[in-house]
Amino acid sequence: MTETRCASEQGAIEQAARILREGGLVAFPTETVYGLGAAAASPLATAKIYAAKGRPSFNPLIAHVADLDAARREADLPEPAMLLAEKFWPGPLTLVAPVAPRASVCELARSGLASVALRIPSHPCALALLRAFGGPVVAPSANISGHVSPVTAAHVEADLSGRVDLILDGGRCSAGLESTIVSFVGEEPVILRPGAIAREAIEAAMGRPLRVAGGDEPIVSPGMTASHYAPRARLRLDATSLEPGEAGIDFCGALRRAGAEGVILDLSPSGDLTEAAANLYVFLRELDARQIPRAAVAPVPSRGLGEAIRDRLRRAAAR
Repeated sequence: MTETRCASEQGAIEQAARILREGGLVAFPTETVYGLGAAAASPLATAKIYAAKGRPSFNPLIAHVADLDAARREADLPEPAMLLAEKFWPGPLTLVAPVAPRASVCELARSGLASVALRIPSHPCALALLRAFGGPVVAPSANISGHVSPVTAAHVEADLSGRVDLILDGGRCSAGLESTIVSFVGEEPVILRPGAIAREAIEAAMGRPLRVAGGDEPIVSPGMTASHYAPRARLRLDATSLEPGEAGIDFCGALRRAGAEGVILDLSPSGDLTEAAANLYVFLRELDARQIPRAAVAPVPSRGLGEAIRDRLRRAAAR
């Protein structure tokens, strides 16, 4: 049976840390989306995540740590990775680097790879849980594998009730979009997944442009499968009008201006990409809640966070 507690309630964080120490699963909020957490050092606890989500074990997990010292115990972070860590951590950035000799993140969580994906979240609940637990916590999004990521505790309950021991309710996630993932495993750094930190900000910090991974590359981090983040509704992207029977996911009122009527959810009437990112998964889940079979999505610009929004929409439509 799954229990849900307010994250700020007295004793909630301590209970969650105890569940993790005992090998259980805890869903908790981060600034990006809700994560499904387990003790990263435990293969048994990690296996429970794969089972609860129905996630293939070839898809590695992100390990969340409380501080930079903990990250350096888990991975050999080269100097360019340290530069990004010092600028963007805590925050929605995941770094993939060679696993350190003394690392505790288990091989199952790394999908047998010689690398590990690490992040320091900025959400106060996530940080409090990591500090109370005292070790790395692997935490993919707290949803059924391939479904729309959860940004509220209610979303987690809808997908995983009965499969997780405790849900910490910390309200709606502020970013609403997963972390940006940058790999430092090969000869050159590469963005494996666009996310809540825009590529332009990463490149400005590094002083150079970065390649974005293509669809034919091996899966070495979360979010690289072709079909992902998908609602039950079928999506038609870059639409300029609605076809009969379609709902609309609008941006900056484009579909409305074209004369569309009916169920239309606007990611951001003002064209704010940060607002659009925060609303994306909420609106995709609303399509399912309304049992809408098909939806047309207005064009979203590819600049800034638009690159990550378009990435998620492309994967959500690829089925």
